[in-house]
Amino acid sequence: MTTDERTGLRRFFERLTASEAELDAQELQRDSAKCGAMPAGQCRRGQVVSVSGRLRTVAYTPRTNLPTLEADLYDGSDVVTLVFLGRRSIVGIEPGRQLTARGRIAIRDDRKVIYNPYYELEAPR
Repeated sequence: MTTDERTGLRRFFERLTASEAELDAQELQRDSAKCGAMPAGQCRRGQVVSVSGRLRTVAYTPRTNLPTLEADLYDGSDVVTLVFLGRRSIVGIEPGRQLTARGRIAIRDDRKVIYNPYYELEAPR
């Protein structure tokens, strides 16, 4: 058996035994790499990055001075929270939606955050 056959067989059994969440994460990572985005797991504070993935949660946070809309973007490697200051809602920003966001990574409460990112919604699948 050649090494290529062993590698292919190993991949087959890994896919066969992987959980639904693991397969979904692998698919998100492949899609993110295709569009040239940086994996969220490799993003560091202060970097200007482009991240691509699926929105897991979207929450409106009423604050006394400034309302915010927060969305957790998951790309299969890590989560980046997108914070839209002064917004109550944005058409198209909803759980399950695929998008690419660009901006500078900040850290808030040990979580990666991009404030007021530029974003592009992807066509629903």
